[in-house]
Amino acid sequence: MEPERLRYLELLSESFPNVPAATAEIINLSAVLNLPKGTEIFASDIHGEYEAFAHLLRNGSGSIRLKIEDAFGSTLSDDEKRNLATLIYYPHEKMAQDLEALATEEEQRAWFLRTIERLIALCKQASGKYTCSKVRKALPPEFAYAIQELMNENNIAVDREEYHRAIVDAVLMTQRAEAFVVELCHLIQRFSVDHLHILGDIYDRGPAPDAIMDTLSDYHCLDIQWGNHDIVWMGAALGQRGCIAHVVRNCARYGNLSILEDAYGINILPLANFALDAYADDPCVAFGLKGNPDLPDRQLEVSQKIQKAMAIIQFKVEGQIIADNPGFGLDDRRLLDKIDYDRGTVMVDGTEYALTDTVFPTIDPHDPYRLTPEEESVIERLEHSFISSEKLQRHMKLFLEKGSLYKIHADTLLFHASVPLNEDGTLMEAEVNGKRFKGRALYDVLEQSVRAAFFSEDEAERTRCRDLLWWLWLAPTSPLFAKSKMATFELYLIADKAARKEVKNPFYALQDDAEAMAGIFRDFGMDPETSRMVCGHVPVKAKDGEDPVKCGGKVLTIDGGFSKAYQPTTGIAGYTLISNSYGFVLAAHEPNFSRQDAIEKGTDIHSSRRVVERVDERTLVADTDTGKRLQERVDDLYSLVDAYRQGLIAERKPQAPSARIARG
Repeated sequence: MEPERLRYLELLSESFPNVPAATAEIINLSAVLNLPKGTEIFASDIHGEYEAFAHLLRNGSGSIRLKIEDAFGSTLSDDEKRNLATLIYYPHEKMAQDLEALATEEEQRAWFLRTIERLIALCKQASGKYTCSKVRKALPPEFAYAIQELMNENNIAVDREEYHRAIVDAVLMTQRAEAFVVELCHLIQRFSVDHLHILGDIYDRGPAPDAIMDTLSDYHCLDIQWGNHDIVWMGAALGQRGCIAHVVRNCARYGNLSILEDAYGINILPLANFALDAYADDPCVAFGLKGNPDLPDRQLEVSQKIQKAMAIIQFKVEGQIIADNPGFGLDDRRLLDKIDYDRGTVMVDGTEYALTDTVFPTIDPHDPYRLTPEEESVIERLEHSFISSEKLQRHMKLFLEKGSLYKIHADTLLFHASVPLNEDGTLMEAEVNGKRFKGRALYDVLEQSVRAAFFSEDEAERTRCRDLLWWLWLAPTSPLFAKSKMATFELYLIADKAARKEVKNPFYALQDDAEAMAGIFRDFGMDPETSRMVCGHVPVKAKDGEDPVKCGGKVLTIDGGFSKAYQPTTGIAGYTLISNSYGFVLAAHEPNFSRQDAIEKGTDIHSSRRVVERVDERTLVADTDTGKRLQERVDDLYSLVDAYRQGLIAERKPQAPSARIARG
């Protein structure tokens, strides 16, 4: 045996010190390898829409209703199935509603007995593809033994029905029945989704990205691919001024300033005071709010003035960033010095356009990118607030721990927006820190830069990489944006659509081009014949007949409009992609979901399901990436057993508990 291999096995023997220990692990892992793979859900572009997203997690993107059907069939009525599903999704609220309708304690007792029996049956159904060990680890500590015994059907030494009834009676007598039901419901939710993939853009537009991040913080198995809207929040959390200006302006634009104040404790009072003073008599005609948020008139006015104040600050700080970083290639975004302030026009790419708003009290035409002392004070205070927000920093830490710019998982390439391409389908290059990169190399160097912005010990590198975060979220050659620029300036101040048109990177036009997509797969070290890619970023206009499935199923675009602001464009309320042991299913969710209706009326998010790929033989854990790693472990353990039996490594007895304690 080669010395390096022997040294590795000696290290492995620290965990498995003898043949019985190693063979026991081989048996355990072999059992896992032969189970069906767990259900995975892929979602993208959630954009702060917590209620709809949380409901899809609660219902397993529709899988819980299917499990109820499988478990009970015709033995329950449609109303009973719907009520049971609602209880699982919202156990506190639904249980309170049901119990309130019951007149006597005996009726409530009967409700608990019936409900717990049904929930236990569903726990068995939902946990069927997991090992006993994994099920045990998922059980809530307080009720682990009771639930395990209720799920156990193999105890023939007792009357099982009587034994189970005794356990439930004890739960009722100790007045823990409500907590027991809640934990069973959460357990069914947990078993229904084995792994969650978020393909970016948790932030911006919707009202509750912080609630989404709190939910994801506790999720049992998760990965995130950063979107451009996530990256800009990461930059803001680091105090990057261009990112801060965007985040605050965008919250004002969608009527969601409460995200800053209430969710993250960011003090916007100095900004509000400045905006009300600087733009006191300004109607802010170009700065109406997006999506017609339901705000009182005064709050609406304040939001408009804050939006304009931050937009002007954004134009200025972006101009400074671009001047400091000529390698970004974004000189065409510097437009304040192209304005004819007397005529109210601006020159863009050789064409003169009329401005929609000409009231600029804080801009010096001779030095347009200089912040006034008041603007400097505002941005300094915001910078301090963003950096000091404990909750925001905690959420950004989750991005760093669970996130990346891309992920290769089970022959699937996951990323938020695109792999930038030239019109001929070849990989487009972008300049990063004076060097040119494309494809996977571009993604890798950008991810390294994101992490360096947070962790580099070199202050100059941190500053450079923080500015790169701002570039990454909007630049035409960035894989997170992948569109020609439409500067915020043009969005607000130029009405002519010729100046405001966004031209997508050729990647989007080439998604049905098999050779172009094969080139991406090869660049990422993947087999074009067996691989697929899943991305979001650009809403799929389902109502116009646009198909999210491209290139014969090799490319799936799953941004279907979680954001309410985009639902009129897409006609749906988002997609989720579901991967289970039978293949891939794409679910398109209908809009107008109401959490309150779900609780009170038992309504669910209605979804149409489309089979994208069905496998001939059910996929086992052994067929997955996890399975490949487990099989490597099994192979190593077999080698360790051989080394023990050949005398190459000496077996050791398990250390006695008393000896371990003495050493400790």
